[in-house]
Amino acid sequence: MTSTTDIESPQTQSPHGKSVLRDLGPLHQELRRAIPDVYKGWGGLSKAAFADGALDRKTKELIAFAIGVVEGCDGCIASHGQAAARAGASPQEAAEAIGVTFLMHGGPATIHGARAFDAFCEFVDALDAGEPPA
Repeated sequence: MTSTTDIESPQTQSPHGKSVLRDLGPLHQELRRAIPDVYKGWGGLSKAAFADGALDRKTKELIAFAIGVVEGCDGCIASHGQAAARAGASPQEAAEAIGVTFLMHGGPATIHGARAFDAFCEFVDALDAGEPPA
């Protein structure tokens, strides 16, 4: 599939996208049961951080996605990649956000960036196909 920005989206399922979210889901649920107040606080912080303001949600999700690349956090890449796609980010926007990480983080960002772009394109393909979220 070719996006409107002429970037090819991978046709196979990414090991860095939906599968990461599916694997982490039960683990988060178990930990949430153990520390519900911490998760409640985290949820409030997340809601406030991603609320529209001078920056819209899409931009904020792309920032979080890029931070996930720099940190090498597959769960962050998957979560914020999916959220950025849902917020309307294009593959080109995701690629450019990843490109900034190369400048700021160097070589390791090229590895995590490639994985992140693969995951992001999987989420765009799923949205285009009308699939439910992971």
